[in-house]
Amino acid sequence: MFENYRVFKTELAGKPISFEVGKMCGLSNGACLVRYGQTTVLCNATASQKPRDGIDFFPLSVDFEEKLYSVGKIPGSFLKREGRPSEKAILASRMVDRPIRPLFPKDMRNDVSVVMTVMSVDPDCQPEVAGMIGTSFALSISDIPWNGPVAGVNVGLVDGEIVICPDEAQRAKSDMLVTVVGSAEKIVMIEAGANEVDDDTMLEAILKAHEECKKIVTFISDVQKEIGKEKFSFESQEIDHDLFEAIKEYAIDRVKYALDTDDKVEREARLAPIVEDIHQKFEETHPDQASQIDECIYKLQKFIVRRWLLDEGKRVDGRKLDEMRPLAAEVGVLPRVHGSGMFTRGQTQVLTIATLGSMREAQLLDGIDSEETRRYMHHYNFPSYSVGETRPSRGPGRREIGHGALAQKALEPVLPSEEEFPYAMRLVSEVLSSNGSTSQASICGSTLALMDAGVPIKAPVAGISCGLITEGDRWMTMVDIQGLEDFYGDMDFKVGGTHKGITAIQMDLKIDGLTPEIIKEAFAKTHKARDYILDEIMMKAIPAPRDELSEFAPKMRTMKIDVEKIRDVIGQGGKVIQKICAECNVKIDIEEDGRVFISAINKEDINRAANIVELIVKDPEIGAIYKGRVTRLMSFGAFVEIAPGKEGLVHISKLENYRVEKVEDVVSVGDEIVVMVTEIDQQGRINLSRKDALAKLEAKKAADVQ
Repeated sequence: MFENYRVFKTELAGKPISFEVGKMCGLSNGACLVRYGQTTVLCNATASQKPRDGIDFFPLSVDFEEKLYSVGKIPGSFLKREGRPSEKAILASRMVDRPIRPLFPKDMRNDVSVVMTVMSVDPDCQPEVAGMIGTSFALSISDIPWNGPVAGVNVGLVDGEIVICPDEAQRAKSDMLVTVVGSAEKIVMIEAGANEVDDDTMLEAILKAHEECKKIVTFISDVQKEIGKEKFSFESQEIDHDLFEAIKEYAIDRVKYALDTDDKVEREARLAPIVEDIHQKFEETHPDQASQIDECIYKLQKFIVRRWLLDEGKRVDGRKLDEMRPLAAEVGVLPRVHGSGMFTRGQTQVLTIATLGSMREAQLLDGIDSEETRRYMHHYNFPSYSVGETRPSRGPGRREIGHGALAQKALEPVLPSEEEFPYAMRLVSEVLSSNGSTSQASICGSTLALMDAGVPIKAPVAGISCGLITEGDRWMTMVDIQGLEDFYGDMDFKVGGTHKGITAIQMDLKIDGLTPEIIKEAFAKTHKARDYILDEIMMKAIPAPRDELSEFAPKMRTMKIDVEKIRDVIGQGGKVIQKICAECNVKIDIEEDGRVFISAINKEDINRAANIVELIVKDPEIGAIYKGRVTRLMSFGAFVEIAPGKEGLVHISKLENYRVEKVEDVVSVGDEIVVMVTEIDQQGRINLSRKDALAKLEAKKAADVQ
């Protein structure tokens, strides 16, 4: 039945990887089932037969679909089925999208859809890697025009050794996890999180990863020659070159003047009448081609910016290639929040707010990997007003999620451990205005906010981007790119790190790849720039984390109790712990290992709650004095609760140092009295004495006076 069924096998960093074709998904343009160890990912690439009308971009969609059956889980939602993609699925989609997108024809407008369905997960073989390579395989053997193949691998640093595609145990102790995607000649994409890894080690890891990529690229190329379909022809949407040359001749000097300013608002104000004039003139001779005219205007601006850089070494705002825009940093911007920091770079400005919470407020995750909770959350918001637009807010998109994850990755290595700082932390970066590199400004703003909140971070982190312009064999890099240099340039190489080393990388390209020389120069320029930002800007705003938390932040105390005592603290149906929380106005979280986290706004409330917990878990000692509450009156005495769940009897003869006729004459239900433990019988029953407690306290008081 499956006469075209084929299996192609090879190895990836010593682990078997195979690609099955011809059995599944026969209606896709290209498809394969990837088996990497026991990880299985179904990869499909499809394209529309006709171009989409009325667009000026290549419509590519990439989806990484996590199926919880792949790890033997039933979804936790009410509907019991997968819902919207998790953040990790979105990040995996972006990680595949970024390296494959530049390799499609820029003048194609046919819709292309890539779907990676995770069907089985082996923790030692990451599905993101299988999905990346499977996508390249599916596109290569399909009839969709694409200038691949590429391949991607992960690389770690374990005990000082570089490891390609580390397994789960190695990843847990690795000082970095870097995803590298490469073609046969160049490096196409880098995504990294690292524990302050130095530039040379990072570069060495990237180059070693590329060598592994080359082997897979060669394998896919050989398969493509054997079974690959002929690429289909498409209706090119290349701009009319005669129209472009006419517009260029008509308006180039005016457009140059409009672009030659460091003020984005001024630039757009200058451009608006020029654009309107170009449309009026050329729509007379080119009716119904408004979109073509817009593309020509875009291309003219790109031509000018690139010629300035390549021929004159001139940037739009007049800076040198290694010069940053004016910088400013400020902390304590908002009252009552737990911490806030604002970072400004030219016309890019980001305000980050830090919020501290108890460990119960850590994020619960329902995904296909082993991470179940996250105590540090970073959210990035990019409202339309930040770029002077008016579109309504519809929640975070993929870009916002990606930028938030990048900032989170940059800061995680410097955060204190849970034992050092038992808090959940949420940072929100609000982009106030945007003219390039907002993700890196959010890294700087977040460091400021954490320090303002009193979080004892190990080292401050700064972020900076590096751009690139290429022409044939010529290339030049520039630090701190603004919007136009991002739009019209070839690279946005973002690096976050401390003085010591790199903590995060994200590299976006519009060309077919980078050479090691370009990457090395980008590392050197970004390191120099972030050192300057840290020393001259951020540390002058706040040189160290604050000694005290905000008065509005919850205070925290951690205790460790015997796991056998956990049930006593919780009580039947949670009655005991609920009572402590209500009486002391605190929140209490208890872990299975016996760790107790008590949080409240006031330290006094925390100490009261901690004393109660200590009373519960500590066995009463004969001779110890407690302050208890009368719970019941009997004819022969009063029952007193000395700790939640622990009650003893004060016999009527032990209430006072004189004869008591009726218990009610001395105490009432609800009274707080001091008592001393006089006896604990074999059944654990506690006998108490108010008379002996008062006598002991009087004797101590007298001794203190003497």
